[in-house]
Amino acid sequence: MTRIDAARFLDHADGLAELLVDTVRGGASLGFLAGLERAEAAAWWRGLAPAVESGGLAVWTAHDGTRATGTVGVAFVDKPNGRHRAEITKLMVHPSARGRGLARRLLAAAEEAAAAAGVTLLVLDTETGSPAETLYVKAGWNRAGTIPDYAADPAGTLHPTTLFYKRLP
Repeated sequence: MTRIDAARFLDHADGLAELLVDTVRGGASLGFLAGLERAEAAAWWRGLAPAVESGGLAVWTAHDGTRATGTVGVAFVDKPNGRHRAEITKLMVHPSARGRGLARRLLAAAEEAAAAAGVTLLVLDTETGSPAETLYVKAGWNRAGTIPDYAADPAGTLHPTTLFYKRLP
C-alpha cells in the first residue's frame, strides 16, 4: 500500500481508472453508472490532481504487482471551523481482490494518516446494506443515520445511504 504523492498522482490515473471501471462493473455504488468508460474514469481521476497537489486530498493505492487492486482517499476540510475532520472517499477493492482484508488495511492506513495530520473526526457515507457497511461497523465506525433514495447504483436504481463517523485519538 502506497500513498501517492502529487508528483506521481497523474502517473497512476490510468490504473486507478481501470480499477474504478472494474469496481463499478462489479456493482459497487461509487457515484458512477454502468457503462463507465475508461477515458471518463481517467478524466475523473485526473481532475483530482489539484486537490492532491494542494494537500486537500490524500490517496493510497494497493497493487498486486501489475495493476491497482484497491484505493482509498481522505478529503481534508479546508474551512477553519472544520479542520478537525475529514472524509473517507472512494474506498474500493477490485472484485478479484476482495475477501483478503485489503479494504480493512486501506481504511486503517487512511485512519492512521488522518490522525497523524491532526484529524479527530472522520465521516463517510456508503450504500445502506452493502458489504462496505459491514466493513465500517466491524472497523469501529458509528452509524449516524440513513438518507433514503440518496444515490443510484450502477444500474440506476436509487438506494439509501448510511452516514458513519469515527472519532480518532
